[in-house]
Amino acid sequence: MEEIARIRREITREVFDYQVLTDALSGYSKPRDKITKLLAGGAIVRIKKGLYCFGEGLRREPISREQVANLIYGPSYVSLDYALSYHGLIPERVEVVTSVTTRRSRNFETPLGSFSYRMLHGARYVTGAILEAIDKTTFLIATPEKALVDKIWADKRFSGNRMSDFGAYLLDDLRIEEEAMSRLIESRLESIALAYDSAKISRLVRYLKRLGRVSDA
Repeated sequence: MEEIARIRREITREVFDYQVLTDALSGYSKPRDKITKLLAGGAIVRIKKGLYCFGEGLRREPISREQVANLIYGPSYVSLDYALSYHGLIPERVEVVTSVTTRRSRNFETPLGSFSYRMLHGARYVTGAILEAIDKTTFLIATPEKALVDKIWADKRFSGNRMSDFGAYLLDDLRIEEEAMSRLIESRLESIALAYDSAKISRLVRYLKRLGRVSDA
């Protein structure tokens, strides 16, 4: 137990990579064998190749799945359905942590749950992410405006060819809360729409502005 306690003292973060782990095990002649034993005993958990966390009995604080999503596959930040739920735009709890990335779209099944990544190119990716801080944990996540735009762009079931279609889609299909919709910031939406350069997204912004459902803050 003292051996594991020493490793826990040396690794201060809950989630860590292979380099941090091997540095903490530098005193062992065969650190890879020691890693195998730590995994078998549940002291550490492999999230994916090269990325680990401590087992439940050794955790000092809850693991942020949003932060883990940033680390599993990058560059990326949390967006789409999960971010809509996180920001309170939709009432449902979303189990799969959804993100956007500049790399190809991928899905990961891990001991900490499911993680999904959707590819975005260039300006569409770099616009609209913020650094969120909760206690000692930080992670990148889309603003409410960017999460909504990313979702509408990614949903191929919805063409958005007519402005009259957006009402039913937002309120009935996505179940966006009307009160939450009024907190969307107009300048952010316009900046994101400019980066997207998409008729579908431009119609979304015009629809929200026409109904007065955005803030000018």
